[in-house]
Amino acid sequence: MTRMTILTEAELRKIVRLDLEAVACVENAFRALATLPVAMPPILRLDIPEHRGEVDVKTAYVPGIDGFAIKISPGFFDNPKLGLPSVNGMMVLLSAKTGLVEALLLDNGYLTDVRTAAAGAVAARHLSRPNASVATIFGAGMQARMQLEALLLVRSIEEARIWARDAAKAEKTAAQLRERLGIRVRAEADPARAIAGADVVVTTTPASEPLLKRAWLSRGQHVTAMGSDAEHKNELEPAVITGVDLYVADRLSQTRRLGELHHAIEAGLVPADRVFPELGEIVAGLKPGRTSDTMTTVADLTGTGVQDTAIATLARDRARAAQAGTDFES
Repeated sequence: MTRMTILTEAELRKIVRLDLEAVACVENAFRALATLPVAMPPILRLDIPEHRGEVDVKTAYVPGIDGFAIKISPGFFDNPKLGLPSVNGMMVLLSAKTGLVEALLLDNGYLTDVRTAAAGAVAARHLSRPNASVATIFGAGMQARMQLEALLLVRSIEEARIWARDAAKAEKTAAQLRERLGIRVRAEADPARAIAGADVVVTTTPASEPLLKRAWLSRGQHVTAMGSDAEHKNELEPAVITGVDLYVADRLSQTRRLGELHHAIEAGLVPADRVFPELGEIVAGLKPGRTSDTMTTVADLTGTGVQDTAIATLARDRARAAQAGTDFES
C-alpha cells in the first residue's frame, strides 16, 4: 500500500513562504548543481503561439535528496485580458528510491514564484554590493513584487523604483509595495531614470525585445535578468553581456540556448563556447563572484529543475510537519 498527499495552493501558501529558509533551500540547490552529479535534462517546452502560450516541463534528481520533482508550468500571457492569471501549473514529487508518487502539489505556479524569487535573492546575496540600498524592478506583475520582497531578505533596501510598459500598473504596484514592505517605492516612467543610481536592477518581464540598454548601467550595479526563459524572450540589450565585468549563468548550457546569453551569441558578440561561471559555482566558492564595489555584474536566471526539486521537497517536509494536505492510499 502506498500513500500520496495532495496539497492545494491555499494549503501550500500557509506552509511555504518566501523567507530565509526558502532562500537557503534554493541556494543549496545551486550549490548541489555545482558540486554533485545532478541529473537535470534540458527543459521540455511546448509553444502555443496563437494564444501567447507556452508550457515548460522541468525536473532534476539531486543525490542526497530522497525525492525529485517534475514540474508542469504553463504560461499564457494573454490570460490577464480574460481575468485569469498568466502562470499556473503543478508539481509532482516522486520518490528517488522507488519512483512512486509521494505528493501532488497543485500550486498554480505559487511554488515556482517562491523559488524564482528566492533565486533572485541568492544572486543578489552573492553578486550585488553588500551595502546595496536602492533597487529598480522592471515589470509590475507578481514576480516583480516577489523579487523586491526577496531582495529585502538579503539586502537593506531602503528605496525602490518600478518601471513597466503599463504606467498605471506600475503606479498601482508601487503603492501596494509601499504598503506591504514599508519602504519608499515609486513608479518611474522613464527606464533610464529608473536605473540611474540603483544598486540592484531586476528584470521580471516576458519581453521579446530588449528593455535595458548597456549605456544606462553604471559602475558597481548588479542586474538580475529572470524573464528570458525561452528563446524568443529578451530583456537585456546583447551588449550588456559583454559590457559588464562579470556575467553569471544559473546553468550555462541553458543560458546559451534560451537566456540573455543566447541573444549575445546570436548577435555575434560572444563565442558560443565561451565559458562563464555558474551561480552554483560562486555559491560553492569554486569561482569568484563580486570582488570589488566597482564591478558591474549580471545574473542570467532561466530557471532550473534543481530549484523545483528543492522547493517541492521543502513543501513536502513542511506538509508532513504540519499534517497538511489530503492523503490517498492505493
